[in-house]
Amino acid sequence: MTDCPPPEALLAGYPDSMAALAERLRTIVRETVPDAIERVRVGWRVIGYNVPAGRRTPFVAWVMAERVHVHLGFPHGVLLRDPARVLGGAGETKRARWFTFSSPDAIHAYLVAAYLREAVAIAREPSLGHLVRHLDLDTTSPRPGRSGWDDARGPAR
Repeated sequence: MTDCPPPEALLAGYPDSMAALAERLRTIVRETVPDAIERVRVGWRVIGYNVPAGRRTPFVAWVMAERVHVHLGFPHGVLLRDPARVLGGAGETKRARWFTFSSPDAIHAYLVAAYLREAVAIAREPSLGHLVRHLDLDTTSPRPGRSGWDDARGPAR
């Protein structure tokens, strides 16, 4: 692996308010998942998080700053329960889902932590690779093991 710049170097190129939001999200990730491995993914311009899972270290989340907002994303977010539909990405990507924050008041640490814990649990499942490869990840399809899923409308309201 090549040397990666520190997250602070990546965030230095963004407005102070967005860098502060990203730092807040980094803190929530570190507090919620203390064993997460944090590194900058230079090509993607994100701060990525992997978690130990036996001999694997699956990619579980990212923090991505932009000029007007910051995302906390999940590469396999389609597998997360999202009954209130607070995650973005449905209809835009097959698998990834994310929060988008533009102010510190919008970050509810307890909610973000709950999604992080579920993402980590999914990532640590030994069958994750098999599940992701074999699921039809179209959000209108039923998802195994998720109650309250309606074929026609997605999550039951």
